[in-house]
Amino acid sequence: MASPSMVCRYIAEPKLRFGNLGEHEDPKTGISRFGPKSYEPKDRHPDNVRVGLIGSANSVDWAQKWIEKCALGIKGDSEHLDFPGIARDRGFFTELMFDRSWIEQLTKSEIDDILEAKPARTRFEALLDLLEDKLRLLAQRDREPEYVVVALPDNILKKCKVVDYKDRHLGNVHRDLRRAFKIRAMKYRMPTQFLLEETTKVDTSVEKGFKRGKDYPSEIAWDFFTALYFKAGGFPWGPIGLPPSTCYIGIGFYRPIGSHLSTMQTSLVQAFNESGDGLVLRGPDFNWDPATEGTPSPHLTEDIASELTAMALARYESEMKQTPMRVVVHKTSRYWPEEKAGFETVLKGNTQRYDLVALAPQSSVRLLPVNSYPPLRGTSFSIDDIDFLYTTGYLSGLQQFHSVHVPSPLRLADHIGYDTSRNILLGEVLTLTKMNWNASRVGGLWPITLRFSRVVGDILREVPIDWDQEPLANFKYYM
Repeated sequence: MASPSMVCRYIAEPKLRFGNLGEHEDPKTGISRFGPKSYEPKDRHPDNVRVGLIGSANSVDWAQKWIEKCALGIKGDSEHLDFPGIARDRGFFTELMFDRSWIEQLTKSEIDDILEAKPARTRFEALLDLLEDKLRLLAQRDREPEYVVVALPDNILKKCKVVDYKDRHLGNVHRDLRRAFKIRAMKYRMPTQFLLEETTKVDTSVEKGFKRGKDYPSEIAWDFFTALYFKAGGFPWGPIGLPPSTCYIGIGFYRPIGSHLSTMQTSLVQAFNESGDGLVLRGPDFNWDPATEGTPSPHLTEDIASELTAMALARYESEMKQTPMRVVVHKTSRYWPEEKAGFETVLKGNTQRYDLVALAPQSSVRLLPVNSYPPLRGTSFSIDDIDFLYTTGYLSGLQQFHSVHVPSPLRLADHIGYDTSRNILLGEVLTLTKMNWNASRVGGLWPITLRFSRVVGDILREVPIDWDQEPLANFKYYM
């Protein structure tokens, strides 16, 4: 047998766009130097944000004090960049506004009633109903908050954070308070953020040497306020180099809690434009039995693949005010003939170019560097006609490594298309790993098209069977 041929390449770390047309590889450095992308020139930049709070008297007080202290800026150290703050004159150049009318307090009697409730399912649902009632009251204010922080005391969160129970119709059920509340909050079109008491009570001064586990105070602030800025309507940063008029679609699946069948799946589609702005859409239900089909990875029928694609393109054109010239579809398993036919039926009639791409995690193939550093992020290599890409690894330009594990490359498991080279496809994947506005890290294993599939699916599982509205499409309601 002939020995397989191997070729290695390096894709330079993609740069990001910030305010004043600034460019940098690192989100934190870019915002610190240039401000967020939507600040200058002005594009959806929120000059101020009305912040609402839900919690006990003490937890609300701790939460507001922590936010206000971080807003002044948090010192870093040799390994962690300073957080510049968030105000009219610094950081994200946004003023945070607080008012007593934007606070809904959980009274002592309300908390005691929940803590004493039994069984655990009753306690969980009672707290969920109470939080929704508080959010409803905030939404009815003459001038309602634009962003709501839920700061629950530790004693109630420990008893109600998750619940496991058996339902005679649904079988074994696992529910998470944060995910369930995200669905409830969509009724009021308010983005929300849970803030832990242990976070709000820590001393953020570097002089006292505080470190909470592996999270440094400035890192916590960076992640919290990056997400806040996006949920308030701004773009923290944008990608550079993605082709214009391209729609990137990610396909995912989840099993709804309300399903009577253990094999029931719901399809999920996420669509992004070349600026990183995205939409979430829930697709049709379908039945998938791994034992019968011979694989645990769900696959779509031709009709559902066509329906998902048409749905994504229609919503993309409605929201983005443009028709894509090219469509790239990402999923985590190879395309079966029925799926390929379904996607192509719609794409051939609605766009000039398309690429169907499958990205698979794997740990059986790795590069072994001769030095003591992990492989460089952006390293691409091919073994015969099989392509691999390191989306995690050592960042030479920043001299950083953002993982405690030995990195493994993604495998380009499938590509159906005619006009795009593998190098361009892999470069786009690397850029899309940097579009997670829920944090401020340089990148991650998955492109944004697939990264949030599990997170969004876990939240959409909480949609009741008899819910009379479609879940909101904007990502800020899922973060």
